[in-house]
Amino acid sequence: MHHKNPEINKADLCASFQNTVTEILLNNIEKAIKQTNVKTIVLAGGVSANSYIRKAFLNLEDKGIKIYMPDIKLCTDNAAMIASSGYFNYLNKNISNFTLNAVPNLKL
Repeated sequence: MHHKNPEINKADLCASFQNTVTEILLNNIEKAIKQTNVKTIVLAGGVSANSYIRKAFLNLEDKGIKIYMPDIKLCTDNAAMIASSGYFNYLNKNISNFTLNAVPNLKL
């Protein structure tokens, strides 16, 4: 039996995904605030470039939580840059073994 795929509105699907991710992030932040009594949140990384998430986090300021986030131009995801660096290191036979640990401040 062949089932026809229903038409999926891509915009609705993306909006629903965005809403769900934002809701999960906020729920986790609110739990962390209750557990730690921390009143300052820093939002950073690629996800902080999302205007919906930024606005939702800024709404926490109504609850007395201070939100810091960098300018949007500084919120890019560095995955492409890291992949490019890895590619050129690979071409130059600069290859590490599997005991290499993550070093967040590593100079490229």
